[in-house]
Amino acid sequence: MKGLDVPRKGLSELLGEKLLRKTPPPLPEVSENEVVRHYHRLSAMNYHVDRGFYPLGSCTMKYNPKINERVSRLPGFGSLHPLAPVEAVQGALRLMWELAEYLREISGMHAVHLQPSAGAQGEFTGVTLIRRYHEDRGDPREIILMPDSAHGTNPASSVLAGYHTLAVKSADDGTISLEDLKSKLNDRVAAIMITNPNTLGLFERNIKEVSELLHKAGALVYMDGANLNAAIGYVKTAEMGVDVMHFNLHKTFSTPHGGGGPGSGPVGVVKELEPFLPVPRVVKDGERFSLSYDFPKSMGRVHSFYGNFNVFLKAYTFIRMAGAEGLKRMSEDAVINANYVRVGLSGIYDLHYPGVCTHEVVFAATNLLKDYGIKTLDVAKRLLDLGFHAPTVYFPLIVHEALMIEPTENESKETLDGFIGAMKQIAREAKENPELLKQAPTSAPVRRLDEVKAAKDLNVRWMAGAPEKPKELGA
Repeated sequence: MKGLDVPRKGLSELLGEKLLRKTPPPLPEVSENEVVRHYHRLSAMNYHVDRGFYPLGSCTMKYNPKINERVSRLPGFGSLHPLAPVEAVQGALRLMWELAEYLREISGMHAVHLQPSAGAQGEFTGVTLIRRYHEDRGDPREIILMPDSAHGTNPASSVLAGYHTLAVKSADDGTISLEDLKSKLNDRVAAIMITNPNTLGLFERNIKEVSELLHKAGALVYMDGANLNAAIGYVKTAEMGVDVMHFNLHKTFSTPHGGGGPGSGPVGVVKELEPFLPVPRVVKDGERFSLSYDFPKSMGRVHSFYGNFNVFLKAYTFIRMAGAEGLKRMSEDAVINANYVRVGLSGIYDLHYPGVCTHEVVFAATNLLKDYGIKTLDVAKRLLDLGFHAPTVYFPLIVHEALMIEPTENESKETLDGFIGAMKQIAREAKENPELLKQAPTSAPVRRLDEVKAAKDLNVRWMAGAPEKPKELGA
């Protein structure tokens, strides 16, 4: 073996004596089986979608079929290098091209680009496309209209793309107020960002009229695809007059969401916006695929290489296995499950926007707060004791004490009955034993935190299983 081809230097010479420890770190001396048991115990404390129900509204925490993981680990995919020559990755390029075509067919959009790596990056990409479109026409504009029920990332993405945002009020039925929309439309408006179904779980019945008003004013319509899993097979996005949208592959098409894995936010556009899509694009010439940068009006890259390829694999697998009928059934079951929960809890919690919902339903704990002093946060914490993850709380912002519940299409009637029963039990406890709810969770690995102090004075040194919790973490 050849010797070093660089001079050998000690740590003290490289770092300096000041940065070196005077005494060894106090690391525990433990056996292998103790280490394994420690991490296994910690993993058992985690709540995850393989362990139980995740009713997170607007987040679509659905089950991820295990075949997705098998496909993503196939050596021909898992071992690809992003700088491999095009000739060596024809299968991968074909998969990306076909996935974009599937999304194009599902949405009715003219073209789809896969590069954005998350929903919010898809939003930023879409809004930037809108900016490029208006600038190319010599008509730069300044404002993006935003329904007051919008996802928080929508105004953030618009501001990052250089726009000002202006809120549009909801009507009494929870849909966009056409009167308020008309009062805010002018030649400075570049687009409106909508979610349909919206974050209240309601379908925007007037979407065609909204689109016509925007187009008449020379503006575009952007759709956040976060709730697309309630509409696939029943309506195509393009048919609603939408000009640009993003998909959430990590929500709609089963791939892990949030801490479970990376996201992917492909963007679909109408023909007028296609020239501005990111590069590179997968192009097909006969039976050969390649990556092309030959699009002079492109907005450029929004992600290194092509995007989160691993997520493409899982979404592609899900779509191929489900097929057209399976995807339509997915939407049906998501809507049925949400309405089953809606009916099961009606009269137990307040429902500010009654009537049939789509994939999610937004209740409120305002009745418990008024009668017993029990807040939405107390309900959410008590659910942890009863074996369920909490739903989304305090969103959308226009619903006071909101409980936003999305069961997805995966959950069985038995699971939903258990969840409904737990929510009813909490409502009874609010009346009979409110102090129990205010102290919840009582059986979770970590009790309720002092949230204000945790935000101001974060202490991450304590770990579950330590002999003594710091007092600031609560009982």
